[in-house]
Amino acid sequence: MPVYEYTALDTSGKNLSGIIDADSAVIARQKLRGSGVFPVEVKEVSVSVPGGLPSGPVSVSGLFKRVKPAEVSVTTRQLSVLLAAGVPLVGALDALGSQIGNPLFKKIMAQIKESVNEGNSLALSLSQHPKQFSNIYVNMVRAGEASGALDVVLARLAEYTENQEALKGRFKAALAYPLVMTLVGSLVLFFLVTFVVPNITRVFTDMHHALPLPTLVLIAISSFFKSFWWALMIVAVGLVIAVKQFIKTSRGHHLWDRLKLRLPVLGSINQRIAVARFSRTLGTLLESGVPLLSALDIVKNIVNNILFGEAIDNACEEIEAGKSLAIPLGRSPWFPSIAVQMISVGEQSGELEAMLNKIADTYEKDVETQIMAMTSMLEPVMIVVMAVVVGFIVMSILLPIFEMSQMVQ
Repeated sequence: MPVYEYTALDTSGKNLSGIIDADSAVIARQKLRGSGVFPVEVKEVSVSVPGGLPSGPVSVSGLFKRVKPAEVSVTTRQLSVLLAAGVPLVGALDALGSQIGNPLFKKIMAQIKESVNEGNSLALSLSQHPKQFSNIYVNMVRAGEASGALDVVLARLAEYTENQEALKGRFKAALAYPLVMTLVGSLVLFFLVTFVVPNITRVFTDMHHALPLPTLVLIAISSFFKSFWWALMIVAVGLVIAVKQFIKTSRGHHLWDRLKLRLPVLGSINQRIAVARFSRTLGTLLESGVPLLSALDIVKNIVNNILFGEAIDNACEEIEAGKSLAIPLGRSPWFPSIAVQMISVGEQSGELEAMLNKIADTYEKDVETQIMAMTSMLEPVMIVVMAVVVGFIVMSILLPIFEMSQMVQ
């Protein structure tokens, strides 16, 4: 359904502006008149919805628009402030929609406002847009509406989203330099071996002299890359596609998740990331009033690992049988004993939510420290590897030159 941006006058002659969801401009004007305002200008917002048919005029920039998590987080916090100040929900959504610059997000907010205005709950309205509002988001809003503390839950949800995005940003920043250096170094070496070295070694092969072993090895590698570089690219792309398709299968997904937890160094980091995500999400959901079993069902999908999901499923079954959360998690090899002990203490003291947040803080800091240590070790290793490869190339080129100079003397 198209979205229209309007300027109107109320009964006292005051200017109003906002957005409205309607099938046409005529219906939009009728809706506005029905709500007691007099439309002055109504114009359609140009937007193309990803994954669907275009609605209204399609702009080139609209084709590449998406709703960023930061935009959702800011809007959530603003909505919390407006509700805490006593602004009605529909009025708050209308005020926020008129301030949003992203056309796609503006359209979504208009649809949410219309859905709420028709009598639907905010959680139900949000659930109609799963790409922008995750399962945890919708369930926390539902709990906030049920408890009558929607503004508090929205503030907590905004803080949760901001913390998760900040954590992702730190990880990406830590890994950016070694990844870029690895890519650039690999491309430079590939270019040297494939296109530069053959021109240099051609002089040696034309002289028909016996060449040192390193030079022969370099010539063979260079000839192979020069003749079959396109085949190597096809094989590499094919392997990536094949692995991705295999991971999509049930058995492949299970093996991939197990491998992620078993890898040296990276396995420990992936395990800690999953534990931190489990603790942070479960703690936030419980603080927002979501029941434990419902929260665990949501968290199972958030941790993004089948092995952790199986442990959580087992925990749900035993909790339904009257047992505590810590006992089944303690039998899983993937949950560290320290985390399980802290969960047990939290259950016994009645402060499980606070204890889960402490676990998340601890493991998030631990993961960040491990990643920083790993990247600081990668830099000298990369330098040494590059030095060895370049040194081999230089040695392979210089050895025959030295031998020829001795023969001339």
